Amino acid sequence: MKILFNIEYRTQWGEELHVRIAKVDKKGQKKAMKECPLETFDGNLWEGEITFPNTGVQAIEYQYAMYRDNQLVWTEWEVSPHRVDFDGITNHYIITDKWRPIPEDLPLFSSAYTECVGAKEDGCATTDTLYSSTLQLRVVEPRLRKGEFLAICGSTPQLGEWKRAKRMTLINLQEWAVNIDAELLFDEAEYKYVVVDEQNTILRWEEGQNRRLRSPKLQPKQMWVKTDEQPALNGDSWKVAGIVIPVFSLRTAKSYGVGDFGDLKTLIQWVVKTKMHAIQILPINDTMMSGDWKDSYPYNSNSIYAFHPLYCDINALPKLNDKLAMERFMMRQQELNALPQYDYEKVIALKMEYLRLAFAQEGELVLESEGFKAFFEDNKDWLVPYAVFSYLRDRYQTAEFQKWPQCSKYNRREIEKLAAPEGKDYALIALYYYIQYQLHLQLLDVRNTARQAGVIIKGDIPIGISRTSVEAWSQPHLFNLDGQAGAPPDDFSKNGQNWGFPTYNWEAMAEDGYQWWLRRFKKMAEYFDAYRIDHVLGFFRIWEIPTHSVHGLLGQFSPSLPMSIHEIESYGLRFNAEYMTRPYITDQSLESIFGYRADLVKALYLKERTDGRYDLKDEYGSQRKIEAAFAGKTDEDSIAMRDGLYALASCVLFVPDHRYPEVYHPRISAQQDFTYQSLLQHEKEAFNRLYNEYFYHRHNHFWYTEAMKKLPALTQSTRMLVCAEDLGMVPECVAWVMNSLRILSLEIQTMSKSPYLQFGRLWENPYRSVATISTHDMPPLRMWWDEDNERTQQFYNHALYKDGTAPHPAPGWLCEEVVSAHLFSPSALTLLSLQDWLSIDERLRLPDPNAERINIPANPRHYWHYRMHMTIEQLLDAEAFNSKVKSLIENSGRG
Repeated sequence: MKILFNIEYRTQWGEELHVRIAKVDKKGQKKAMKECPLETFDGNLWEGEITFPNTGVQAIEYQYAMYRDNQLVWTEWEVSPHRVDFDGITNHYIITDKWRPIPEDLPLFSSAYTECVGAKEDGCATTDTLYSSTLQLRVVEPRLRKGEFLAICGSTPQLGEWKRAKRMTLINLQEWAVNIDAELLFDEAEYKYVVVDEQNTILRWEEGQNRRLRSPKLQPKQMWVKTDEQPALNGDSWKVAGIVIPVFSLRTAKSYGVGDFGDLKTLIQWVVKTKMHAIQILPINDTMMSGDWKDSYPYNSNSIYAFHPLYCDINALPKLNDKLAMERFMMRQQELNALPQYDYEKVIALKMEYLRLAFAQEGELVLESEGFKAFFEDNKDWLVPYAVFSYLRDRYQTAEFQKWPQCSKYNRREIEKLAAPEGKDYALIALYYYIQYQLHLQLLDVRNTARQAGVIIKGDIPIGISRTSVEAWSQPHLFNLDGQAGAPPDDFSKNGQNWGFPTYNWEAMAEDGYQWWLRRFKKMAEYFDAYRIDHVLGFFRIWEIPTHSVHGLLGQFSPSLPMSIHEIESYGLRFNAEYMTRPYITDQSLESIFGYRADLVKALYLKERTDGRYDLKDEYGSQRKIEAAFAGKTDEDSIAMRDGLYALASCVLFVPDHRYPEVYHPRISAQQDFTYQSLLQHEKEAFNRLYNEYFYHRHNHFWYTEAMKKLPALTQSTRMLVCAEDLGMVPECVAWVMNSLRILSLEIQTMSKSPYLQFGRLWENPYRSVATISTHDMPPLRMWWDEDNERTQQFYNHALYKDGTAPHPAPGWLCEEVVSAHLFSPSALTLLSLQDWLSIDERLRLPDPNAERINIPANPRHYWHYRMHMTIEQLLDAEAFNSKVKSLIENSGRG
């Protein structure tokens, strides 16, 4: 077998191209061959030849790679390699290729499109027509609707003489091909690509001049595989609408007090009825740690793989043989399902009780099934540690593994011994195998149902892991357990957010090419066709907060470039560590914070210094110490006193670097505090220059490099559609990376990304984006509308272009205008919360808009228990509302 590679790729001195080739056998197994360096005479046209015996080889897959000074610079798009399938006759292939970058219209190559919304029907013509010598034309074209096919039409009889089209075959990911008899080709032919229907009627012609083809004289058993540029075909951009809702918020008549995977299948029916094509959910991983309502927080999971038993559809499990017990469960189901919000503690207790009884009844049989054995084999690397972790958590009544008398430090052999089938507690461990298997089957059923209905299920990948999780227990070297991840101050929280998660040890993760992340993404691709990267900024840098802090104000970006004293002073600011890095507490600041209680604060919590300022007493010397001192005190005076002391502890101008205390970071939002206000005017100006340079310019290229170490491999590890939450304090380099990797941004009109606009212009949204009105961390539209009347008035006049006074509360017609404006935006996806969809109908929506909020980020102990106030069955019967939603979607071109 001889293969000649040709590709046009302009290079500079010191750069060269290689082709990376893998043989594919008849079983689909791939075996990499040695890289083939290509040669060039002009730095533009590259070629190379390989020869190998074709015994047992079904095909080859290959990619081009560019090297500079013998160092790999980049490769083609990794998701869709070139491929040549051998036909058993041809023994000499001449390949003329085009370099494949990440496609500009990447959403159309994702499984969200190819497996869901734009899934192609079977029945295309095949390319198995071979000739003595064959020309195979190939071209990538993703922009075809269902029932449309790509074809070729040209000047020769073979090409239809401009009257008939020759249909092409979809041979690879959005790649079409057609075989032509090379012997019957004229010396020169002209042709165009066209779109045809099932009857081969031409629907659209590509624009521009005719393509010209000069075929070389081929010998028998030779094939020329020629790849063309993508056709210029007119057509609307692919755009869809969808709903955002946590699974726990769903409600059907059969729910066990909380939404579950069965309810998700019912929701698909409503989505289809209204012409939506996407459902976005929040994380669904297991969060069982304390056993109380605090486990309702979905972003604090004990495993990045395991699903929460909360979401198990009890109705999909076998009924209990004990009829009296079954009746009791049905009665409790009705009681819990009648509650306006879900009661986490009662629901999880009920579901775990049922799962234990079901396991006792059928567990042994299930664990012996071929289906379970295959599941276990594929997932044992995470499933066994998770099941043992869950067993030990239950046994010792805590997820804080450091406190366990046994297995507090992970030892693989010890864990495998504990999980052995002959062990005395094997049944208690295997219970979690059974639960995860049932959840796996149920979510897989949801995905299959969604795909058949043309609906995308979009998941959520949290940026952090819990410090009391299986991963922290079994792989502690991958995390910095002495730090806390969070977010700097933003519109959600003036003191920043402290999530409490450990930060990642990226250096350790890089050693094996980020396999921890790759495995996580690939597992997620089994169930989802799109995903949201929570806090994508964490892949550039994370806001790392010292463990002695409760709030996020004393944090610093990691990694980052701290400033030396010499560098600080180069801005014209004389550095004084005593004055600028210790809390600045004066009579004036105490009076401002505590008012008439200032003297009491001095007496109880402070010690006076010789310079007239004050220090916190040692027993209150950090926010964690203050938190401990006020533990259990819930009255308003105590909370106000505690929060005031928190503010004193963070009142500094600079924060020493956590690892190298001789260099410093300007404290975030320092301009709002007393240390800054005590500076002279020229010192304030110097600090502002330093602050702006540090937070908005200094790190751009540094953080770009950090992100590009990680994100390319992760985002290209699957074909899920990649969306990112890029809100908050976003450096300029984030847009560089997201554009380079074709990641969809998140666009919220009320959180403009332009420093010059109060509200975003929806018509300026990029195509590769997700448009939404609110997120789970924000008040829904109606609640937001009544929070700040002045801001609402500005939105009414300048975003909605209405005259007069804004109406309160928000009427349905106004909410409909806001929804419609988002649907008409250029964004590929418009995904709105259920609350915002319902806002357009004053008869259906919840009377109290304040009861619709899901989370309050400023409150780390918020109870996540919002549920839709009507059942999905009732929603399906709301014909007038559904008709209106369907019309809005269809009129906006998203149907």
